[in-house]
Amino acid sequence: MSETGTTAPATDTGQGLRRSIGLRDVVVYGLLFIAPMAPVGVFGTLDARSHGAVALVYVVATVAMGFTAYSYAQMVRVVPQAGSVFAYARAGLGRGAGFVAGWMAALDYVLIPAVAYLFSGIAMNALVPSVSRWVWTALAVLLTTALNVWGVRVAARAGFLVLALEIAVLLVFVVSALVVLVRDGAQRGLLTPFTGDGSQAFTVSAVVGAVSVAVLSYLGFDAIASFAEEVTGGSARVARGLLACLLLAGVLFVAQTYLVALLEPTSSARLAADPALQGSAFYDAVDASVGTWLHDLVAASKAVGAAFAALAGQAAAGRLLFAMSREGRLPRALSRTDSGVPRVALLCSAVITLAAAWWAATRGDGLDQLVSVVNIGALTAFTLLHASVVGYFALRRLGGPPVWWRHVAVPVVGAAITVAVITEASGAAQVVGAVWLALGLVVLAVQGVRGRA
Repeated sequence: MSETGTTAPATDTGQGLRRSIGLRDVVVYGLLFIAPMAPVGVFGTLDARSHGAVALVYVVATVAMGFTAYSYAQMVRVVPQAGSVFAYARAGLGRGAGFVAGWMAALDYVLIPAVAYLFSGIAMNALVPSVSRWVWTALAVLLTTALNVWGVRVAARAGFLVLALEIAVLLVFVVSALVVLVRDGAQRGLLTPFTGDGSQAFTVSAVVGAVSVAVLSYLGFDAIASFAEEVTGGSARVARGLLACLLLAGVLFVAQTYLVALLEPTSSARLAADPALQGSAFYDAVDASVGTWLHDLVAASKAVGAAFAALAGQAAAGRLLFAMSREGRLPRALSRTDSGVPRVALLCSAVITLAAAWWAATRGDGLDQLVSVVNIGALTAFTLLHASVVGYFALRRLGGPPVWWRHVAVPVVGAAITVAVITEASGAAQVVGAVWLALGLVVLAVQGVRGRA
């Protein structure tokens, strides 16, 4: 360990990553992972819970996640390593905490592609019923794994094309919505997406409760940090990419939820009274106001986008496994690279995600359970990230004299937000997260005993 408390990345043959991507590429990865139209599936739930103030929910959620993005930006500047929160907690809190952070982040990085692959297969099967959802899922895994194994630069270029397609579809929706609003008028008042639709009393607690769900739409932007060793121009570009990705996602989320709220003919009170209407509320509003052609276009875009969200997640997972292996926390084989690409770690990630997708598909509630577990892992890692900022700058004072608002106030508020969201998670997800954490602590203890021996 160096005097600054960080561990320099290995440069041995077979253990080095190649700097080959720029700022645009990392922002593309972040937006792909998040998905520009992420609110589509949760719009009805958020509208019901916020009493119609769904656009306000995303404004508040963007600000809330800004604390996490800022903490990532602080740490990536001083610990520019591929392990992301694993490396940050290691530097700010110690080796044990670093392992725990990486272990919990694995629930996010390794399992979230399984959710995306399965969703892609389901969506494509709905569009082309003659082909099994498992055929579509397998094709998505094979295609994206091949791109990742080929190299981060090639994968980033393919991802850019898909992201451009997703944004084009989003623009079609925006233009179509504006045409309908000008021609036919809005179903709700123009300010109601920020003030509530009036069918239920506007309350701050209702908005805060909805924010606890909305922040989950942003999961994945942090994957940008895992490419710190492959970005040209230094870690400052990664920090800018993190903040830019979050801001862009926030603008896209607020814009689309504002417009669809104006088109929504069903009141938030009725959505709250009939939860069965919530899942398809976005599509139902589009069908009623614009037409089924836009519904199908959005569905197809999300099917393709989900596969490439998995591509970004798989790439981040591979780099997390690579970094933990390089530090001796996982089998050494995962730290091997070929032409600067961690192919062994990527293939291992692909196998795990495919197995998780298969497990989820065999259970009626498998997808919901998988999503909940992923969220617990990500939010726990975010909490340890904030603690790492305090540990590195304020307690260990490794970055010079701390700036208290930046190195204490911001991460403390950010940790309070992530802990609050964890408490809102389902009981089953909390239990699974606790079991996974306990298993990680056992692995850590065994490694400690072996190390002393």
